[in-house]
Amino acid sequence: MKKGELLVKIKKELDEREEERLSPWAFLTRNAVRRKEEAEVDRGHRQNFSVDTDRILHSLAYSRYIDKTQVFYLIKNDHITHRVLHVQLVSKIGRTVGRLLRLNEDLIEAIALGHDIGHTPFGHDGERFLSVLCQAHNMGHCLHNIQGVRFLQDIERKGRGWNLTLQVLDGILCHDGELHSQALNPQKGKNFEKLDDEMARKGEDPSIDIRPMTLEGCVVRMADTISYIGRDIEDAIRLGLIDREDIPKECSGILGNTNGKIVYCLVEDLIANSLDKPHVCFSSEVGEALRRLKSFNQDLIYMNKKVKEQTPKVNLMFELLFEAYFRDLETGNEDSVIYRQFLDGMSEEYREKTPTPGIVRDFIAGMTDDYFLDQCHKNFIPEIRPGLF
Repeated sequence: MKKGELLVKIKKELDEREEERLSPWAFLTRNAVRRKEEAEVDRGHRQNFSVDTDRILHSLAYSRYIDKTQVFYLIKNDHITHRVLHVQLVSKIGRTVGRLLRLNEDLIEAIALGHDIGHTPFGHDGERFLSVLCQAHNMGHCLHNIQGVRFLQDIERKGRGWNLTLQVLDGILCHDGELHSQALNPQKGKNFEKLDDEMARKGEDPSIDIRPMTLEGCVVRMADTISYIGRDIEDAIRLGLIDREDIPKECSGILGNTNGKIVYCLVEDLIANSLDKPHVCFSSEVGEALRRLKSFNQDLIYMNKKVKEQTPKVNLMFELLFEAYFRDLETGNEDSVIYRQFLDGMSEEYREKTPTPGIVRDFIAGMTDDYFLDQCHKNFIPEIRPGLF
């Protein structure tokens, strides 16, 4: 037997063993669905969700995680969490939970690594500013979960996209870790038409709670919360925004008062209450403590006046940069970076179906914090030149 044939045989055996090895509630790899069939994937040695993980890791959007804000921006501190570390923590926590619940770890890893790939520069504040501009141009809200699906499905590879599985894209769309959930049940029976519909409805009304179609997607959504809740507290303490003693006693008494203790408690509780069940859930006591801790973080960390000191400046820069790129596209200024660094080589399909403000949205949403600031400096700060013209 040739080497390639041997590896494909091993892959098929791994797929077949999943039914025996995994929980009856796990999503089996052989049931993965892509928008377009790919014979290359079928002939290769990698299992379906492993292919998706590799495609996400090798995407340009993934490489930009390295310089995207998690919570705290415009702060010089090498130990503050950035987006790239956050997604790695979500992946690790999610796979730990999935292993003990006997779920599909490859699916969990792919969703976890891709779940925040649509985040704008400057985190949730940047997303809010860009969303306001999108609504002003009648495009609905700009949400990072929708934008993540768009990047991987419609923008990467110059508009050809990565043709990821429905299950991974659905998990990315439905990962809303900011929404509090004590329990999550998967909403099964989805297809790509349903995915498109949910993206459209979510863009019109961000308050809609769309649940993942797989239990693995539910695990990632819980892991998202577990990964950031204590980590954000540690970062805030490191920056002098809060003291450890500020953590509400009704929370620290149950969950602990360090990130390590909080993560350990939440992971253990989630696993213990989800074993051999078609859903994932925390106990009522731990779930309530988590809800209160999220409220504490919101009031004392995320909305802290010291964190928001430069927010008006960032908001203004979003407005000015959006207007500048919109004007460049409307006037056909091909010297603009939006032509040279974004639209150059982009597929005709992307150009035809994406309106002008949508192109601006996609370009800005994909920027790192440093690139955004560099563009603001080049566009709006006068340059001092040596000598005469």
